[in-house]
Amino acid sequence: MSRLAAEVYRRMDIEGIALKILVLNGPNLQMLGIREPEVYGSLTLEEIDQQLRDAADKAGVEIDFEQTNHEGEMVDAIAASRGVYDGILINPAAYTHTSVALYDALKAVGVPAVEVHLSNTAAREEFRRSSLTAPACVGQVMGFGVDSYLLGLSGLLACLKRS
Repeated sequence: MSRLAAEVYRRMDIEGIALKILVLNGPNLQMLGIREPEVYGSLTLEEIDQQLRDAADKAGVEIDFEQTNHEGEMVDAIAASRGVYDGILINPAAYTHTSVALYDALKAVGVPAVEVHLSNTAAREEFRRSSLTAPACVGQVMGFGVDSYLLGLSGLLACLKRS
């Protein structure tokens, strides 16, 4: 186990609280591993999900995964999370930069969310440098590849522990 993974597991140790987290991935992330590996890395979405599942299992946290290419399905998943999930780890992908609907859903649902990105969107094309969804989240982690997801999960759980 890497030092980073060990630290993530240590920080996610929330005694006696069974938390449930939704991991919601947006468009084209099913293509990870073959889509621009120089930008997004060589891991598949399934491999990223497995790393998150391992981290969640170690922390005693329940975790579910959804991926869709459709904005309305993402909005529906966010709305359905109320009363079911304690937090959302979201990679809106391309909708990060365009979706007022996702922003509104995240604001309305009252479930804390952390936005994650494999790449550092602030260092990419101009149109990718702003996030419409991040202001509706408790935090944002980007640019660390799969570790963005692990750090995002750790931060989300720490936020839930404080509340």
